[in-house]
Amino acid sequence: MQIINLFPLSIVKEKISLDQNIKNQMIEEIRIMVKNSKNEKYKRGISSWTGDTQGFEYICRNEKFKKLFIEIKKKILNYLNHLKIDEKAIELYITRSWATVSNGKENILKHKHQQSHISFAYYLKKNNNDSNLIFFAENFQNEIVPGLFTNPTVRRRGIIKENNLFNTPTIDIKTEEDDILIFPSKADHGTQPNKINNERISISADIVCVAKNSELLESIMPPLQNWDQM
Repeated sequence: MQIINLFPLSIVKEKISLDQNIKNQMIEEIRIMVKNSKNEKYKRGISSWTGDTQGFEYICRNEKFKKLFIEIKKKILNYLNHLKIDEKAIELYITRSWATVSNGKENILKHKHQQSHISFAYYLKKNNNDSNLIFFAENFQNEIVPGLFTNPTVRRRGIIKENNLFNTPTIDIKTEEDDILIFPSKADHGTQPNKINNERISISADIVCVAKNSELLESIMPPLQNWDQM
């Protein structure tokens, strides 16, 4: 029997190696941000601390994170190369960047970044037992009966004999400290619940792709210098 798998979602996973002193400076800077949160009422229950909701949404402009973002740009270009996108034809803009801190059972619910094109998560501080990133299936291409892969009664009855890449509604990506995951912003993702985190710290950003030359080009955003403000 031949199986032909179509239309995969690609998640690029790479390592970024930085001097530990640089990492320590970034960790301390993020701890200061947490202490100076500007919207504490937004964080409730077991939600992770997210800098973009607390007044720290441009972490890439902070000098202490400069070397990290130089390395991240290299990894983003590798991601584009994997997709066979000509990086010489587009410009990349970081629209916002922030840190996330998780302690205890704090987690991030399922969401997507609909205002951007590329997103990433870099793990500045992470133990093996800390929560991983989860990706959620949206289209269920193989779900021949509605609810077959997601309904809990179906699972309890054992109608799905085992979870695999062809029938699972979620997949968590095992990550370690210094890993970076790069993925389409439109992909539904979150973090594992019910994991005990020991100050898990990640850094994320949203990236928009803009055409360098929009002549005879329809789908990609045209160059920013050609935009007119109303």
